[in-house]
Amino acid sequence: MDTLDDLTASVNYCMEKYGGPVYDREDVRRKVGNGIYVLMERALPGGRKNPHYADCIRDFPIHYQKHMLDHTGPFPGIPEMLDTLKNKGYKLAIVSNKFDAAVKGLNRQFFADTIEVAIGEAEARGIRKKPAPDTVFEAMKELGAEPEECIYVGDSEVDIETAANAGIPCISVTWGFKSAEFLRRQGADHIVSSAEELTMCILRTFS
Repeated sequence: MDTLDDLTASVNYCMEKYGGPVYDREDVRRKVGNGIYVLMERALPGGRKNPHYADCIRDFPIHYQKHMLDHTGPFPGIPEMLDTLKNKGYKLAIVSNKFDAAVKGLNRQFFADTIEVAIGEAEARGIRKKPAPDTVFEAMKELGAEPEECIYVGDSEVDIETAANAGIPCISVTWGFKSAEFLRRQGADHIVSSAEELTMCILRTFS
């Protein structure tokens, strides 16, 4: 999902409300990936010591949940890729550091026919956010899958680390938050630049 424009709008809503700087899409791209607490820490002057940090943690998810469909949609080729994998018998899941309600809502809106499980930030339930492997293990449990049957797809260094912590292979994609050069420096083993290439890489892994 290309969620960056709606994330940027919600970050800037909080910044404008509480006197922080306004960011463009590329600024926010560099700040996301570790969940809302780190995002607001990076966005607010003074980070967690800012007197409005708690206000932003409260207001950001409220605004985002109202506006998360304004500009968000699948990246090119993704729906077709998911259809192909499901038709070949793959079980599909989302694990994300976005808050759980948004993750489940976006999945229902766009991928209800193909993705069975969607798990977001749920540390209140004892499921640590990425790069801890907890969300991955929870997805495996809900899918009824074993680690040796799984592969992880992500677009950041957090995803590379999460897959390593879960003990499963990782395919990194270049159309998300990080460049191929950055992902390579973070130790990415497999890097793809299109949904078609990703499909072939997954099928080769389990052929």
